[in-house]
Amino acid sequence: MVHHEALDRLTIAHIDCDAFYASVEKRDRPELRDRPVIVGGGKRGVVTTACYIARVSGARSAMPMFKALKLCPEAIVIKPDFAKYRAESARIMAKLSALTPLVQPLSLDEAWLDLSGCERLHGASAAMVMARAQQQIEAEIGITVSVGLSANKFLAKIASDLDKPRGFSVIGGDEAQAFLAPRPVGILPGVGPAMARSLETAGFRTVGDLARADPRTLAERFGAYGLRLSQLAHGQDARAVDPDLVRKGISAETTFGEDHAALEVLEDRLWPLCERVARTCRKEGVAGRAVVLKLKTPDFRLITRRRTLAVPTQTAKALFAVARDLLSGETDGRAFRLIGVGVQDLVEAQEGGDDLFGSGEARALKSEKAVDALRARFGAAAVLSGRALKPRDKQD
Repeated sequence: MVHHEALDRLTIAHIDCDAFYASVEKRDRPELRDRPVIVGGGKRGVVTTACYIARVSGARSAMPMFKALKLCPEAIVIKPDFAKYRAESARIMAKLSALTPLVQPLSLDEAWLDLSGCERLHGASAAMVMARAQQQIEAEIGITVSVGLSANKFLAKIASDLDKPRGFSVIGGDEAQAFLAPRPVGILPGVGPAMARSLETAGFRTVGDLARADPRTLAERFGAYGLRLSQLAHGQDARAVDPDLVRKGISAETTFGEDHAALEVLEDRLWPLCERVARTCRKEGVAGRAVVLKLKTPDFRLITRRRTLAVPTQTAKALFAVARDLLSGETDGRAFRLIGVGVQDLVEAQEGGDDLFGSGEARALKSEKAVDALRARFGAAAVLSGRALKPRDKQD
């Protein structure tokens, strides 16, 4: 039973499948129901998903497989079947779309819904509709999901993670700021490890620290994103649930400690971003048909350049070759405070060809997969490129 004084007024929901890949595998192999299951790429690979039984031993997503198996030696390791996971995701999204036309998938296993105005259609509040959907998905598809209900997308997503698995949590708009205040800044969307370190260095360790700060101070120090941080710290999020904003790409970017204009310096910052994007593509089993370069000037003017590829790719070598060519067309003496790179128009990796740059693409993919395995086993610093060994800005 869930009770909250604002329960009948909240209409923004976030639904998240519990240990999705592992749950699908357990459903299809009932004998594994009470066994620890890890979905991933062999002993030298990385954990894609660990079931909740395995998590009790400490196994986690993105952990090197050898470490996960050391913590949970009795685990059953299953190779990912992304085609199957995508099919099950489509079934779940179809059920959600029957509840409201405003469904925004965030990934294969999670989505936002806006159920405002649907009370008359379903004869029930958004909370009741989501509770029924939660039960229906478990009964008909055979996996469990957790639901977060709140006044906006940001809070709904946080709520869905509060009581997993099979959770249903609510955060009311009026209580949001007090709820967020003691939590670390890393809970905020867009605040990764590097940004969290920058915020902590500036004296902002908790969300409450950001909420107490003058928005102008945050804007002066962190640019436009500083204002966004201030809004989030107060529990505010004006983003609408947009069905057209499905994930269309994978990207990475870095903000420099000081502005840079030299092509060689910008290339040095570009390469590790290409590695990061390519590694994510390989992990998720997708390839990109287009490369996008992103630059931001000191006055925060955004420049983007895009090039469509003849054949989809998931290697850093191919991304860097195209992005560097795009970059060379922009380095005319102007300085930049940020650089980013990404892939768009994603397809399943098996649809990608091996011939984008001749046989070198196939060799690059084999080589980069080997590097993935070495880094998973021995750490991120086990294999470094020559560019990665050059001095870099502290805040990159």
